[in-house]
Amino acid sequence: MSQGGTQTLRVLFLGTPAFAIPSLRALARATAVVAVVTQPDRPAGRGRQLTAPPVAAAARALGLPVLQPATLRSADAVAALAATRPDLLVAAAYGRLIPRAVLDLPRLASVNVHPSLLPAYRGASPIQAALLDGAATTGVTIMHLADELDAGDIILQREVAIGPEETAGELEARLAEVGAELLLEAVDLLAAGQAPRRPQDHARATYAGKIAKTDGAIDWSRPAREIVNRVRAMNPWPCAYTAWRGGTLRVWRASVDDGGGPRPAAPGTVLRADAGGLVVAAADGAVRLLEVQRSGGRRLSAAEFVRGYRVQVGDRLGEPAAAGAGADMVE
Repeated sequence: MSQGGTQTLRVLFLGTPAFAIPSLRALARATAVVAVVTQPDRPAGRGRQLTAPPVAAAARALGLPVLQPATLRSADAVAALAATRPDLLVAAAYGRLIPRAVLDLPRLASVNVHPSLLPAYRGASPIQAALLDGAATTGVTIMHLADELDAGDIILQREVAIGPEETAGELEARLAEVGAELLLEAVDLLAAGQAPRRPQDHARATYAGKIAKTDGAIDWSRPAREIVNRVRAMNPWPCAYTAWRGGTLRVWRASVDDGGGPRPAAPGTVLRADAGGLVVAAADGAVRLLEVQRSGGRRLSAAEFVRGYRVQVGDRLGEPAAAGAGADMVE
């Protein structure tokens, strides 16, 4: 990227989670970031202490002014943003729709970094949706912001291959870096007045709604690949889970077990439990659990879990234990 025309470009940045941090840092190196807008501090953790969003901490570390309005729709919020006199507004996972009064503030454009190849996977969870679908590729789109969610004209896109066992957290980290690189290319083009503008094909749009904790529930009556994809998509939040001996077992990592095809066992039945691992029946085969976590416990390899909790072939996941079945770990 040629920075000669962008180092004095006044950029107003809006973002909230860790995904936005590489883009913010890239802009801070290449442009003049006049303010960073992020969501208010919120209670987090077991102590429910007020915690700043990741972008707020990153911005302060860069010495950038941080604004955390409760809403962007108030006259005071719009006036505060207008006072920064932005040439360009850049959003990356801000988490809320940005009103037209704010989109119209910059001299050049208001653009967004979105982790999918739009119009596929518009919405709040494009990374998780791609993994749930078993997609082999996804990507990043730099687009003009519009009044409709993720429907703006496309400036640049870059395709990214998805690893066969890659989790949402791992893929998000990679896409964040790709997005930062692509954003700088787009900023250079916008500053030079050479940015392409390609309307989306709205008829091909798909949507990815917000993920809820209940989306982590494993249905063992589904195909093995579908279950593994859910495990990948829900890592790190909310994490896939299943009922186990009257409690909950989180499943952090899993793979499709190719050891012999369909088994004559009900879905959720433990087919193998030894030093070699933990294999559970699904609708069309089996799933090998690789890393799990009992409620209140630490994350364990499947072999450690089998050894510590006396897991037996024929045990069932996904349903409460019979009366008297204990879940205490063997010390």
